[in-house]
Amino acid sequence: MLTARAVTVGFTLVTVAKTMTSVAATTSSEVCGLHASSSRDESAGSPRERLHKLLAVPGSPGYDPSRVNDLLLLRPDTDGQTHPEPKEESRNNRHVVFFHGDIQNFQEEMSVQPEGAQWLCWSLEQVALTLGRRFPDRHVWVVRASRMYLHKFSSYQHFVESNMFGAPEHSLYSRDFGAFHHLRALLSHGMERADLPSPLQPQGGADGIPSGFSLALVGFSKGCVVLNQMVYELGGARADPNMSPFVQCISDMYWLDGGHPGGSETWVTDKQVLKELASSGVSLHAHVTPYEVCDPMRAWVGREHARFLQTLEECGACPSKKLHFEDEPPSIHNHFRVIQEF
Repeated sequence: MLTARAVTVGFTLVTVAKTMTSVAATTSSEVCGLHASSSRDESAGSPRERLHKLLAVPGSPGYDPSRVNDLLLLRPDTDGQTHPEPKEESRNNRHVVFFHGDIQNFQEEMSVQPEGAQWLCWSLEQVALTLGRRFPDRHVWVVRASRMYLHKFSSYQHFVESNMFGAPEHSLYSRDFGAFHHLRALLSHGMERADLPSPLQPQGGADGIPSGFSLALVGFSKGCVVLNQMVYELGGARADPNMSPFVQCISDMYWLDGGHPGGSETWVTDKQVLKELASSGVSLHAHVTPYEVCDPMRAWVGREHARFLQTLEECGACPSKKLHFEDEPPSIHNHFRVIQEF
């Protein structure tokens, strides 16, 4: 059960969100500088024509209507082909999955919210296009949180038990449900819905994994709670013959300025859990800004980030790490910009 403190801290984020509104005195194009590049994409046609919205995709082997997420899929740029041949896509079964933070939503929904409208350049569509430039040869999936409380607070409760503000309550692996199960089913049904060749199967062992399948996971801000839950599940998932082949396909995990309204566990610090992560062979990346790790009002975030890295290194891992914009004042502007810079 979630702690009362997590709920209380969540209410303080309402004030934070209001502050976001007052800080954003410039237009969205001025805030992040993405407007010009997105206009070029739109006029050229190809990137936006490769972007597909998939609504209510099931996150279970069956079609449970209570466990669905909306997805965005950006197909890879195959030498400028708007509609690549099936053989081209079948040879490219590499995927990136992105979990967004608070405020972020589909562009049409953000545009009608007073706070969201000021951050349109970080809409899910714009982020997908940004990631497409970062990973041009991969399928990019953006998972929309299944709940957005007050149109601000993302909650990934299908991946990890969460309160209305999205503060997580992490748990160990279950053979019946959890973050790995939900992600695998989402990708499987999403690939089928998008008519991708050689789709991932929603369950099963090695036979359910298509040839050449690989996966990179990217969490930004609140979205990092999904990666953290997977870290807690990792030991059990690797021991499960039905899930282990899927987990072995994960090549990279990127934490981008993780944060959530709970009063702890912004970063995983459990040594035994991190020992399992260090031995997994996954390439680990931690990119942060002063907005999260240098905030004196949330000093535990910086301490946990340092323990996360130190413990992984003590366990033999070599995580890549970077503090972005360290010579600039902490700002939400730079918090979002880490999506461009990592």
